[in-house]
Amino acid sequence: MRISDPTSISRRHFFLQGAALVVGFSLSRLSFAEIAGEDAVPAALTKSVDPARVDAFLVLGADGTLTLYTGKVNLGTGNTTALAQMVVEELEFPLERVRVVQGDTAMTVDQGPTNGSMSVQGAGIQLRQAAATAGAAIRRAAARAFRIPEVEVRMENGLAFRGTDHLEGIAYHQLLATQPETLGLDPKAPLKSPRNYRVVGQPVKRDDVRSKVFAEFTYMHDVRIDGMVHARILHPDAYGAQLSAVDDQHAQKVPGFLRTVRVGNLLAAIATDEWSAICSARAIRATWSSWSGLPEETKLFDAVRALPIHEQGKLLERGEPDAEIKKAGKVVHATYCWPMQTHGSIGPSCAIGDYRDGKLTVWSSTQAPHMTRDQIAAMMKMGTSDIRLIYVEGAGCYGRNGHEDATAEAAILSKAVGQPVRVQWMRQDEHGWDPKGAPVVCDVAGVVDSHGRIQAWKYTTWVPYRVSGNADVPLLAAELVRSSTMVDEPNNAGGMEFNVIAPYDVPNMSVVVNRTSTTFLRPAWLRGPGRLQHTYANESFMDELAVAANEDPLKFRLRHFDDSRAQAVLRAVESRSGWQRRPLFPARSTSDIARGRGMACVRYEPNRAYVASVIEIELNQRTGVLKIGKVTIAHDCGLIVNPDGVRNQVEGEVVQTISRTLFEHVSFSRSAVTSVDWLTYRLLKFPELPSEIDVVLLDRPEQPPVGAGEPTCAVIPSAIASAIYDAIGVRPRSVPFTPSSLLELLQSQGPRSSPS
Repeated sequence: MRISDPTSISRRHFFLQGAALVVGFSLSRLSFAEIAGEDAVPAALTKSVDPARVDAFLVLGADGTLTLYTGKVNLGTGNTTALAQMVVEELEFPLERVRVVQGDTAMTVDQGPTNGSMSVQGAGIQLRQAAATAGAAIRRAAARAFRIPEVEVRMENGLAFRGTDHLEGIAYHQLLATQPETLGLDPKAPLKSPRNYRVVGQPVKRDDVRSKVFAEFTYMHDVRIDGMVHARILHPDAYGAQLSAVDDQHAQKVPGFLRTVRVGNLLAAIATDEWSAICSARAIRATWSSWSGLPEETKLFDAVRALPIHEQGKLLERGEPDAEIKKAGKVVHATYCWPMQTHGSIGPSCAIGDYRDGKLTVWSSTQAPHMTRDQIAAMMKMGTSDIRLIYVEGAGCYGRNGHEDATAEAAILSKAVGQPVRVQWMRQDEHGWDPKGAPVVCDVAGVVDSHGRIQAWKYTTWVPYRVSGNADVPLLAAELVRSSTMVDEPNNAGGMEFNVIAPYDVPNMSVVVNRTSTTFLRPAWLRGPGRLQHTYANESFMDELAVAANEDPLKFRLRHFDDSRAQAVLRAVESRSGWQRRPLFPARSTSDIARGRGMACVRYEPNRAYVASVIEIELNQRTGVLKIGKVTIAHDCGLIVNPDGVRNQVEGEVVQTISRTLFEHVSFSRSAVTSVDWLTYRLLKFPELPSEIDVVLLDRPEQPPVGAGEPTCAVIPSAIASAIYDAIGVRPRSVPFTPSSLLELLQSQGPRSSPS
């Protein structure tokens, strides 16, 4: 996709595109669920972003096209399809005539980052209310035109009819062309009853999938700007290193080399094309100071415990758990560890910056367009109104990866060279310098009485504290240009305390969070932050208590989880998977292949989705290789907007979290990340996929829709750990469950008995 000057479209041309509900227009070559990138409408005063106005979210064009504007973005999850379904349901409008503009800060309301499974339950509710407001206005206009009471107006498929029997209707845009309205969003506009839904709840296909499958889709990496040059960044040799000298005499001999840019520790080669930029960067000789402040990798979790504590939070103090534990004859103790992990985006981060005459336009794959714009504005000391960020879909991310950092680098370099600059990270940049999911350590102690009831539960964890309420992760470029060492900066994104409190009915329970002042490397959110790590610990510990009680783990949970929706997903996964109730680990297998099955459940906080899983595994006791068999998921996210979309999300979560559970961890030396490619940062491979993923969706139309993009992640690691215990009688407590770590577990059990 080639983009000419983004500010070249005139205001007069914009208004001549049409006038309807408020101001109407169409965006050429924009298909459903795509973004406004090519020939995009300029900023200035041509589009409202006032969330109190309907036209901030919906504009009905003179050609009958409805354009939906959302600050949320499609990260490959199909959320824009679900949002469009919610809008057309309230507006009685054909889905095929909807266009979606997403994540353009000049054209969309700031609806927050696309994270935490919040698109449908956040932006969706806003859009639905805007559609309901618009629908009421259309009904009023039709009643005036037909000279009938509003209740007699029938709205269907983008047409307004004179009563139920008339077959010829007037298109909304034609009706409003003679009766234009400026609408304030009515938060109390009546909504359609779920009983009458015709589009919401249907498996509407995403029309971006075909173009992606056939390599026709325009990704961020495909965008080209007239006059653009290319940059390659030379990131530091070590995490806390300082740049002391630069020699680019060899780079100057590279065909296509233009110049070297240095701003503090930010160093880049600028060239006419991408390959020349790569060659130029390789030819530059940069001298960095030495630094070795990271802990030893083998002592990572000891180092986490030793971090300075910013504050200690007691999230729950119920009953007297210490007293119960002290007097108990048998206490179950366990420690669970989660490593640093990286996003591992298949395509390295890419962005374009275009700084002209004090104004900046950036094209980015960030999942937080408005937040990233604000951070760049602060970094460059510019007003937010002078910066426009246009979202273009890139390699997926589930949290904060390198997209924002590449965007900031492109902005700085464009201002430095006076031309549009494209920044493309290399694989070692992505793995080495994207923010990491922080390591987490959890200590748990508990007591079960003789009747199989949990009497005490004590949970202590170490997580980074949240530095600021807006949860900004410092931009790498901002740290580099001011020559920060990045070592002692307060840069914790936070958000790591959800699902710390186990949801079970326990009379004596305490939960303590040690919020560390900092952590290692640059931390950020990674899919299911906190929820994944703490659910892994809590659900693993539930299994350990079930073993202590000699109980079936599913029955044990039902006894302690007095929540009807939680019980429903547990019973659904039990039925669907063919779960047979019995205690875990009936007998040690004498053959090479040991088989087991495990389960877990979660009430995902804070949105209260409910998920239960059953996972079957085979473990080769000779090699330590684990094979995932059938995975069964029961999923309750309230009202289901698009069942195909939810299944797609759930299946993706299963696959990604299996990868994170079995393989993924950041390797590092005392100075830098060393897992900077796909050999050293191992992902799940296609032959290692589960043999089957069976998803049971529990639709609850009477409940508000909540997100489906994260909750399933939380139940995968502990279910796998449970299945391993069921197979060999020993539980892995530290992720990832690699062949070597599983062999160590097996060796701790002693030799197997010979088969008779």
